[in-house]
Amino acid sequence: MEPILRVEHLHKEFDGYTVLDDVSLTVNAGEVVVIVGPSGCGKSTFLRCLNGLEKIEDGKVLLDGKVINPVSENIVKERQKIGMVFQSYDLFPHKTILQNIILAPMKVQKRNKEEAVSEAISLLDRVGLSNKKDQYPRQLSGGQKQRVAIVRALIMHPEILLFDEVTAALDPEMVREVLEVVLSLAKEGRTMMIVTHEMAFARAVADRVVFIDGGRIVEENTPEEFFTDPVTERAQRFLDSFKY
Repeated sequence: MEPILRVEHLHKEFDGYTVLDDVSLTVNAGEVVVIVGPSGCGKSTFLRCLNGLEKIEDGKVLLDGKVINPVSENIVKERQKIGMVFQSYDLFPHKTILQNIILAPMKVQKRNKEEAVSEAISLLDRVGLSNKKDQYPRQLSGGQKQRVAIVRALIMHPEILLFDEVTAALDPEMVREVLEVVLSLAKEGRTMMIVTHEMAFARAVADRVVFIDGGRIVEENTPEEFFTDPVTERAQRFLDSFKY
């Protein structure tokens, strides 16, 4: 079966400094790939390259066999297929929760308001926030805002979801409520790529773990093999720094 996402020899630089060096990876439909590694190794930049938020110096990113090109006229349409949830929520403070969620499907996908509102409320109910639909982001906790951000991505019906350290800005007691939503999506068979520092979560949700260090994929394995018997000494040292 052809992978839904294929990354071929991706190379990314910032001001002449190599951030990602010859990274190749495939993701199959329904697979959850978790990316781990030390801070500054290129994990978040990698996700941003996948949906065209960052230009790349060399290589290709293909979704359904079509190249994702940041300067293409079709980039807006292609980007809709790749949902992304950031650690910073990025909700419009002057709009209600419901307005935040229905904005993109109405403006970008030209869906009618009644249908968008109905789906938004259904998705909010699923994450336990339907009673917050008329409130503003400032009235929600960090965990609630992150769940809204996930709903905002889901309503666009993406083929793959990217999660970039979605719990990094949260207080510890709020982390679980967000991770439970992501786990439920995994159980549904959603195709996802997740960057996280939550090792216990990574082990529980991943079909495959990819360890990046210095802009390169150092190790790639099943969660059981990676966490119990890593192949590389570098991965072992990384895991030794966690209690999971």
